[in-house]
Amino acid sequence: MKLYFSPGACSLSPHIALAEAGLPYTLELASTKTHQLKDGTDFYTINPLGYVPVLELDNGDRLREGPAIVQYIADQAPASKLAPANGTFERYKLQEWLTFIGTEIHKSFGPMFKPGTSDEAKAQAKAQILKRLGFVEQQLQGKQFLMGDQFTVADGYLFTVCNWTRVVGIDISTLPNLNHYLERIAARPAVQKAIAEEK
Repeated sequence: MKLYFSPGACSLSPHIALAEAGLPYTLELASTKTHQLKDGTDFYTINPLGYVPVLELDNGDRLREGPAIVQYIADQAPASKLAPANGTFERYKLQEWLTFIGTEIHKSFGPMFKPGTSDEAKAQAKAQILKRLGFVEQQLQGKQFLMGDQFTVADGYLFTVCNWTRVVGIDISTLPNLNHYLERIAARPAVQKAIAEEK
């Protein structure tokens, strides 16, 4: 499998999933600024939407959206327990988390990275992000990971978007459960491997 990624982007989430799953993969740097690959290929020919991640399978099929990609990866390596089995209630809880992270946290960062966003809009976005992370803080009480004691692809996704708080200047120091959680995720060998491969 080939993962099209951009350093610092949400493509770190499926990169972590691939490393955690122990599956063979290759990486292809896709600039989110120039929308070109290293060899000059127009990235829009790979993904007409122009953003990462994209996972390309050996048969040429492609998946474009992070939550779908990470579930696909998890299902290729069920022994890794990166996702509960399809059809179980726990799988729907995982999908609930992936949806929440994607729509309520990830997308809320959009104004922070968009040129020309007013200070007022940025302040509103920061407040929204902190409110959602406050909910996560409560949900992490007494848990190692979002789903309990088992690391899942939702944890890789949350870790990825929470890293952006430092980039945009959102102070999460008042959220101890979240901070300890992020430290645990950062210490995982597969997470360290994925981060190192993107440098």
